[in-house]
Amino acid sequence: MAALNQRAARRRRRSDSGAELIELAIVLPILLIVVAGIVDFGFLFQRFEAITNAAREGARVAILPNFNDADVQERVKQYLDSTGLDRNASVVPLPTHSTLTLSTGATVDVVTVHVFYPAEFAYLGSFLQLVGGGSRDSIMLKGTSVMRSENASVSGS
Repeated sequence: MAALNQRAARRRRRSDSGAELIELAIVLPILLIVVAGIVDFGFLFQRFEAITNAAREGARVAILPNFNDADVQERVKQYLDSTGLDRNASVVPLPTHSTLTLSTGATVDVVTVHVFYPAEFAYLGSFLQLVGGGSRDSIMLKGTSVMRSENASVSGS
């Protein structure tokens, strides 16, 4: 009887030997998708930061005296080139000149620069289409910067 119990205990131990491989086979694809998503988001965030900085550079040039709108567009494109982004894919509208009223009642001239950039998803966008999800694999990123004009006259009450 004791021998039967020992054999049964051995069989039970042997039956669990492949459980780790099955668990790995179930968890590994999910883990790889999460890692690919993290990498994809990192690239997307890097592009967003570059576009935001390009808008900031454009606004900085737009507020300086003796620079025109073509100079602003060229500076934005130069910045996109320096970050490795395709300058031809960007849509850079002309800077918008407007007046802003401060809480004190004073008004100042400001320049707003918008930079749009179509960002392609390299990892998850293509993968999700294979498994039936996510029909979009690109998104339009937008960077905006507003700066006060240096040659603006401040008026107020």
